This record gives sequence, C-alpha cells and structure tokens, in this order.
Amino acid sequence: MKPIHIFLCLICLGAVFLAVFGYTKKSDYTFVDFSEVAQGPEKGSQKTALNGSSAVRPKILPLRVAVAAMVSPKQTLVYYEDLLDYIGEKTGREIELIQRKTYAEVNELFPKNMIDLAFVCSGPYTNGRSSYGFEGLATPVVRGEPYYRSYLIVQKNAPYESLEDLEGKVFAFTDPDSNSGALVPRFWLLQKNRTPADFFDRVTYTYSHDNSILAVARGLVDGAAVDGHIWDYYQAKNPYFTAKTRVIKKSDPYGSPPLVGSAFLDPHLKDDIQQVVLTMHTAEQGRKILNSLMIDRFELPRKAWYEPIHTMRMVVDKTR
Repeated sequence: MKPIHIFLCLICLGAVFLAVFGYTKKSDYTFVDFSEVAQGPEKGSQKTALNGSSAVRPKILPLRVAVAAMVSPKQTLVYYEDLLDYIGEKTGREIELIQRKTYAEVNELFPKNMIDLAFVCSGPYTNGRSSYGFEGLATPVVRGEPYYRSYLIVQKNAPYESLEDLEGKVFAFTDPDSNSGALVPRFWLLQKNRTPADFFDRVTYTYSHDNSILAVARGLVDGAAVDGHIWDYYQAKNPYFTAKTRVIKKSDPYGSPPLVGSAFLDPHLKDDIQQVVLTMHTAEQGRKILNSLMIDRFELPRKAWYEPIHTMRMVVDKTR
C-alpha cells in the first residue's frame, strides 16, 4: 500500500476509532485556536463603590492547559476531563483546553506564554525543559511505579514474534518527538546497527498512540511502538481494538509523562496546583478520578527517572 493510501486510511479510520472509543460529555472547556489573530486582554469588569465611584474588579484568568497529542483529540477530552475539572474546581479557575497535532506545537507555546500547564511526553520533558521554559510539577504513579514502557505491538493473528520479524514491513511511529512511540524503537534498531530507513519497507506517523493501535488492529501497518500506559488503559477499559493486537516486546522503564508548569505561571498559583495534584489521592473525589485513569497517585518528578531517556537521545542523535 502506498504511503498516501495509508495516510488516507488512517484519517478515515480515525473517525471510526473516535466513534467507538469516544463519547460526548458535558464540557465547560473553552477550546482555543491560536491561529486566529490575538486580541488585547479584556478589561476587568466594573463595579460601583459605596461612594458612587467606579472601581475595577480584577479578572480571574482561566488556566490554559495543553495536552500533547498522546491520544487523539476527542479521546484527550474523555481521558483528561475529570482531572482538569478537579484542578479547576480546587484552584477556583476555569479551564481552557488547548490541543495541537504534534508534541512540538504544544511545547512551542510555552516560551510564548500561551499556556500555563501541560501534560507532555517524557521525551520533550527530559530533553527540552530549559529551551521550552517549563518545570515538572507531578509524575503519575501507575501500578506502584512512576514509570512507563514502550510496547511493540502487532496484529493479534500476525506471525511476528520479535522486532527482527518486522524487517521489510510497514511500521508506525506516533510523533517524531515521542519517547515511547519513536525514540525507543529507533534505539532498538540502533543496537542492531540499523535505522528505520534501511530496516522497514515504509514508516508512517499517526500522531497519537490510539491511532497507532487502530492502524495495527486494522492491518494498515504491520507493527507500531506505543505508550504502554495507553495500551493498558484501553485494554482494561475498552479493548475493542487493543484485543486485536498483542505485545511482542516491552522497553526498559522510563519516567512517566508528567504534568508541567510554565515559567511564566505565578509561583503561588503553581504551588497551589502542584499541591492539588499531589494530594488528590487523599480525597474521595480525587481517588475516584485517579482510579478511573488507572493512576495510583502523583509524585514530585525525580531527575533519575528520566535520565535513561536523556542518555538514549544522546546515543541516537550521534548517529544522525
């Protein structure tokens, strides 16, 4: 199948995937399109003082939250809605949910002061904190550990049992900056003195892990590397497509994708948000939300959890 045919099929089947996985809930989020020309900030609303003079009441700005495209747009809302509602409720802020197609597009909003918080991939977090201007606030702990793995998946009935079996086949990466969906499989190949260009027949990018799962399940590609947390989540919650795939290889553990805060965010508000997230497992409402996401709790990020990603990136970059 030609690459353009794969691409068109992915677009069409993406709609099917959303129809199966997704559902529409009430949403109080404002979706922001930064392609529009930015307008000046609104002035605070007016109120009348006792002496009849007009005073400006400070306007409480919403929290602008971005989510890297780890899952497709509608699934992002399904997955993160309750968590974002919780943060907004506890901090007294409305939430503006901002979405972009690629990890890079989300990361580039930080130095422009266009977002306050984001759930980002571990790769850009590890290798781009200083350039993008964000800091880690909380890392999810899943099944007792603050790590996740890359899963190499193939169609359930396919004959492939190892990465070597996929030589000359069609393979799906998620995003060029993804750790589990791009860097890890590149590193695996480098250990065999191979590159994606000379190992696979063709490579395509799906730009989300759920789309990669879909592509494998439908036989549009022979294999893909995906975020293990996301595969496990769908396998437990709605295995319609994951059940049509199987995992043939798992990576070493790496620090899970964290919640990060902008360097422009007010320090007191940043501390409040961090405490809300780090302590939500101690509250009944918070535990319920975390359980639905298959997250035990959040912890402060530790550099050691992410160092293996940095080392892997340095090794891969030396070969380019």
